Amino acid sequence: MKTREIAEFLSAELIGDGDVEIHAVAALVTASAGEIAFIEKADVATTSAAACLIVPVTFAAQTIAPQIRVSDPKLALARVAKKLKKHERRYFGAEHSIIAKTADVRTIEIGSFVTIGENSFIGEGCEIGDGVRIGRNVVIKKFTVLHPNCVIYDNVQIGSHCVVHAGVVIGAEGFGYIRDEDGEYHQFPQIGTVVIEDNVEIGANSCVDRGSLGETRIGEGTKIDNLVQIAHNVQIGKRVVIAAQTGISGSTVIEDDCVIGGQVGMGDHARVQSGAIIGSQAGVLPGKIVRPGVWWGTPVQPLDEYKRQNAHVKGLERLKAEVKELKKKLD
Repeated sequence: MKTREIAEFLSAELIGDGDVEIHAVAALVTASAGEIAFIEKADVATTSAAACLIVPVTFAAQTIAPQIRVSDPKLALARVAKKLKKHERRYFGAEHSIIAKTADVRTIEIGSFVTIGENSFIGEGCEIGDGVRIGRNVVIKKFTVLHPNCVIYDNVQIGSHCVVHAGVVIGAEGFGYIRDEDGEYHQFPQIGTVVIEDNVEIGANSCVDRGSLGETRIGEGTKIDNLVQIAHNVQIGKRVVIAAQTGISGSTVIEDDCVIGGQVGMGDHARVQSGAIIGSQAGVLPGKIVRPGVWWGTPVQPLDEYKRQNAHVKGLERLKAEVKELKKKLD
């Protein structure tokens, strides 16, 4: 794309040559001819060799390269990167793959050693990586990517434009047991399903368990990092962000537009209300309602309260020394 076309795509002001050809995005310090980079803050000076710069609207420095001025340079670069990315076919021929005769497969991008079960549907433009296992009665809509060695159990639904990274397991039985009078555990039925809406991304080696009798659902536009565990009957809303190593227990509800930090642990039947932000390594007790705002700590609490408690803990050593000195004086 030419710089003029990129500015038009971003509905932004262009300063400089509009005919410079751009073929890729790059970091500010490594960018060179044909590449576009961004400057996030208006007061940053640069000697970048980028062919074009995306800068804040208040950016005042003079540069040799053309400037495209926007309110959010980082977001603008992400949009340009997506626009510039060319599709490269990665999987060919379905060598040694087994596709059931009753499966409706409408993509040609299937890797080696793939299995697709009976009555499953794979939409146009999907990419199915090497070693993927897709069960029976699965629905995967258009332009979804399953990276190598994913396992999709029976009766799962995955929407359009999703990305499922390597090693993800979707639809395994949930961890639900009932104890009898003799102390023996009996599995509660795990016969539900998983529904993943459009534009969801699930990071490598994450697990999404099927509902016990109903469904586990992940809402449109949600982004999940690597190594996340989502238990049976969990309901995750739209545009939720969940960082790595978080574990979400059964029947928890996370409403729209929440942010969950890394290594957060959530007890069963908790509810995180829309707009809440939970900091990393926090612990949410079973049944807890987390209201909008910033929360941290174990058990999770509003950030200001967490900071006060932290300050008190840090002052314990000083308090201990003062008490010791007072005891000496009393003696």
